[in-house]
Amino acid sequence: MSQEKIRVAAVGDLHCTKAGAGKFQSLFSQAAESAHLLLLCGDLTDYGLPEEAEILAAELSVAVARIPIVAVLGNHDYESDKAEEVKQILCAAGVQILDGDACEIEGIGIAGIKGFAGGYGRGALGPWGEPAIKLFVNEALQEALKLEAALAKLRTQKRIVLMHYSPIEATVQGEPPEIFAFLGTSRLQDPLIHYPVDAVFHGHAHRGSPEGRTVNDIPVFNVAKPLLQRLYPERPPFRIFELERPDPVADV
Repeated sequence: MSQEKIRVAAVGDLHCTKAGAGKFQSLFSQAAESAHLLLLCGDLTDYGLPEEAEILAAELSVAVARIPIVAVLGNHDYESDKAEEVKQILCAAGVQILDGDACEIEGIGIAGIKGFAGGYGRGALGPWGEPAIKLFVNEALQEALKLEAALAKLRTQKRIVLMHYSPIEATVQGEPPEIFAFLGTSRLQDPLIHYPVDAVFHGHAHRGSPEGRTVNDIPVFNVAKPLLQRLYPERPPFRIFELERPDPVADV
């Protein structure tokens, strides 16, 4: 691999089940050979079960000793109300999981959140009416605030964001329009306007589009594993993104 660039591999929606043993080792081994850093964009497990997380942790062992791995959880990881256990198992295996916080690896600043739903632009759900609607919208607002707080901590030249839900409509195009509002929200885009980054990676939209751009021209990549497998069957199911290696004396 070039020493002039940092190669980032990203994939989401692994949906590891109790029968997942042996199904991911090749993917993680190839990622470790191809990149300096691996990002996992949520839905790491299928039902959010500790047993699934244990299997995924074992599968990740082929890569975790070779490259750093940073992840966020997705909606499936919350299904069984054991998300904290899932997180603890993966963290113990060497995966760094972000939830409104940030880290720095190889001079690259990384901010991560799960994100939430709510819709895009004029179609975004507003906080009006029944308490349940207000709670739903507030969840999206809180996730956006978490991302803003994480981005505000970064002082690196190069910055990337990972999340599960999409911050733009372009990368959910291809899904039924009726479910766009459940695949993400443009509220997650607002912090990216105030704190621009080099790239955003997300999953969740299995039948969406592979890339798009925010209103301020930040590239956004949908790295849902089912999507990558369908669009690029000849490639390993992860996205590679290259960044110029930062000047270590230039960060402030």
